Amino acid sequence: MAKQVRVMRMSVEQPLWRALTGYRVLTMLYAVGLFASAYDDFDRPGIAIAYYVVLCVWTLATLPRVQNAAACTKRFLAVDLAIAVTGIVLTPLVVNDHHIDSGGPTLPSIWTAGSVLAFAIKGGWRWAALASTPVAAANLIERGHPARDTVHNVILVWVASIAIGYVVEVARASERTLARALEIEAATRERERLARDIHDSVLQVLAMVQRRGAVMGGEAAELGRMAGEQEVALRTLVSGGLTSVSRVSRDAAQGAVVHVVDDEPDGESADGPLDLRALLAPYASAKVSLVEPGAPVPLPPPAARELAAAVGAALDNVHRHAGEHARAWILVEDEPDEVIVTVRDDGPGIAEGRLAQAEGEGRLGVAQSIRGRLRDLGGSAELISPPGQGTEVELKVPKVSRGKAGQR
Repeated sequence: MAKQVRVMRMSVEQPLWRALTGYRVLTMLYAVGLFASAYDDFDRPGIAIAYYVVLCVWTLATLPRVQNAAACTKRFLAVDLAIAVTGIVLTPLVVNDHHIDSGGPTLPSIWTAGSVLAFAIKGGWRWAALASTPVAAANLIERGHPARDTVHNVILVWVASIAIGYVVEVARASERTLARALEIEAATRERERLARDIHDSVLQVLAMVQRRGAVMGGEAAELGRMAGEQEVALRTLVSGGLTSVSRVSRDAAQGAVVHVVDDEPDGESADGPLDLRALLAPYASAKVSLVEPGAPVPLPPPAARELAAAVGAALDNVHRHAGEHARAWILVEDEPDEVIVTVRDDGPGIAEGRLAQAEGEGRLGVAQSIRGRLRDLGGSAELISPPGQGTEVELKVPKVSRGKAGQR
């Protein structure tokens, strides 16, 4: 089985960085437009023009710096904030008193908020509060006194930037939690798949060695005892399993990273459907009768293989628990929306409560090899076993699989 590793990246920050990039460009154009419309208010327009040249060159040249958290370094943030604060402090030197008294905008205008927001997205609410403080002080210096509109704007920038920084921190924590949940789900499904495969092969071999060894005696009995111990240890490992630790990208802009392993059989294509009859034909024998439609029974390859494996697991249970002389019948029904496969035997049946007891002991033949497979396909497995009247297992699989196995 070839492994296909799918890397799932989840990042709530990336849209914020893209929005910040657009905001910086638009507010740069807005600040230049305000200067052009209020040109008469400027006593020293040359200084203002020089500042806007620096502002435009800096904004356009540093667009890659606000693409993600890794590129947005502390040095860049410090210079960016310094340019914003310098523009605010320069405003009284280049405009007339009427412009200041009437509450006119500063040289960088609302471009300053973009600098503060970069701090918030990069480092959270604490960085946002740190960046808002020099901006607030510069605005008070520019106005000369704490006017109502100035105080209002200062508080607005403070609250908005801190709130955005806090939201970013919460989003990061939620992102890590979601990545962990997806990783656990993927690991659980992989463990269930391994449990089915191991039950279909290794565990059954160990159980057979244990039984045969006990019958033969001597050294074979000791070998059987060791096989029994290994069977118990392996069942415990499979039923408990290990879950790998969720990994998070070192680049915060890439968000949380989840590695999901899918199985794809070597040399087989998952594009075309498979005929279920061809997969069930090897199960027919002198003691197993196969009744199937005359026309092909197409299913998606993963669904067909898993359904056939579930039938094999049901037949293994017949051979192990119904006795050597028990007969079994496989009936395949091709319905419009689903495929139904019924496996019936003439054995003694299953005692009430035996399945729950077996599952508690770590024997997952029915729970994983049969019901687990059908659940992953979006189908169902019903088991009917009146004592003394044999056992009937009815497996249903939708033709359009709703389970994860059909989504590969």
